[in-house]
Amino acid sequence: MDINYEKRIFGLDIMRAVAILLVVFSHAIWILPQSKSLLTDLMSLAGVMGVEIFFVLSGFLIGRILYKLYVREDFNFKDIQYFWIRRWFRTLPNYYLILIVNIVLALFLGTDLPEHLGRYFLFLQNFTTEMPSFFGESWSLPIEEFAYIIGPLFLYLILFLRIKVSKRAMFLFVTLLVIAIFIITKCVYNSNDTIKDMVFWNVNLKAMTIYRIDAIYYGVLAAWLSMVFPKNWSRFKWLFLMIGGVIFVGMNIMITLKQIFIESHSFFWNVLYLPLNSIAIAFTLPLLSSIRSAAKPMLIPVTYISVISYSMYLLHYSVVLRLMKQYFPSEGLSKFGTMSYVLIYFLLTIVLSYILYRLFERPMMDIRDKESIKQRFDHRS
Repeated sequence: MDINYEKRIFGLDIMRAVAILLVVFSHAIWILPQSKSLLTDLMSLAGVMGVEIFFVLSGFLIGRILYKLYVREDFNFKDIQYFWIRRWFRTLPNYYLILIVNIVLALFLGTDLPEHLGRYFLFLQNFTTEMPSFFGESWSLPIEEFAYIIGPLFLYLILFLRIKVSKRAMFLFVTLLVIAIFIITKCVYNSNDTIKDMVFWNVNLKAMTIYRIDAIYYGVLAAWLSMVFPKNWSRFKWLFLMIGGVIFVGMNIMITLKQIFIESHSFFWNVLYLPLNSIAIAFTLPLLSSIRSAAKPMLIPVTYISVISYSMYLLHYSVVLRLMKQYFPSEGLSKFGTMSYVLIYFLLTIVLSYILYRLFERPMMDIRDKESIKQRFDHRS
């Protein structure tokens, strides 16, 4: 696999690699004997944090792209179209391919398909309703896709108001507006919430699009800060890292020590917990975005995992682990057998994801760089 290491930011590859490994690790809980322990609690937290890292990192990357486009004098709707086309060639082909694979597997294995299967093709499977168990890990993708649509549209429409403020200020306003809107939706959820239970919270708040789009925009806000205040972004990177660590570690320690459970502290869990996680992650970006490279023994494996992370996300659970569990059940294995099973699960996920990336994901992404696409959507080409 040809990788141009000079064009990559290794610190962000670390984030992406850590995120996908946390998610893959968390789903290994399906392999372990059914019991609740500190390990299973940590695995569940790992999965939550992995996806939250993806959200913030995605927001940071698209935020920098959008900001550069937006502040240009000749910014227009074609810029937004070109932005969408590039994002969709990155995300949609893989998603639809693995969605079809999941449908075929369900038919082959004789498992039920969701009643509203068509919603998956429009990223509406968890827009305002509970996410079905079918292709369950796809819950995060509608959040990202709608985030890609909402922000750019707001940025474009606000230009028609002819407000006499700088584009820099308008970009910040739109970013904060989106965050505020989806904080408000969480407040509405909290005021109407009658079932105070973490299992219910997990599928009806954490994994529902109308409550989660702000998760992307903490990354967009970080992107704005990095572009507008680059000196402070770099100068205080260690301080920001410490603040992020204090928020994350302090919050989770307090949850345990003060027994801040959803049954008695629903506002904290419904409104504050997820945004505070996102903010803590965003505080790591100044340092991580400054790490340009590393020694080859670390650089190569981390970058490879980062590059194939999207394919890993789509394949690891509903395809790889599902088929393993179907044909090679893990129940009753010895400790050594269980560890071997987990190792095979990781290795299969990486190998199959590499193949998917090389044969499908990368060729689909290359289409967006074709001259015909640029001429149609990029008015500067």
